[in-house]
Amino acid sequence: MALKVELKPNERIIIGNVVLRNADARIRFFIEGHAPILREKDILTAETADSPAKKIYLSVQLMYLDQDTARYHETYFELVRDFLAAAPSALPLVADINNLILSGDLYKALKAAKKLADYEAELISNALRG
Repeated sequence: MALKVELKPNERIIIGNVVLRNADARIRFFIEGHAPILREKDILTAETADSPAKKIYLSVQLMYLDQDTARYHETYFELVRDFLAAAPSALPLVADINNLILSGDLYKALKAAKKLADYEAELISNALRG
């Protein structure tokens, strides 16, 4: 079964290790086969990974796109250790990400890492309020 993708004008998508950028018109295409896929709204870069949780997300994103978790383990676990030292209440979220990585479900791990970034933003917002 093919995956149907619609891109807005100038929207980007990563398929495998290739970045595709749409031209100036909306487009629909179908992807047949298996490759890691990320839409532009889910892509972080080194420049946009501007918080500890976003850096964890970026690490998981690289694992997902490369399909090579071992290559990023050292960086990932260092980031996680530092994050948990600052926010121990995030342990259940981090445990979920870890379990998904270990089970090889990197796309779901990426979604769980997004929840961690959302949680971090919530913690920061609460701290700024009082």
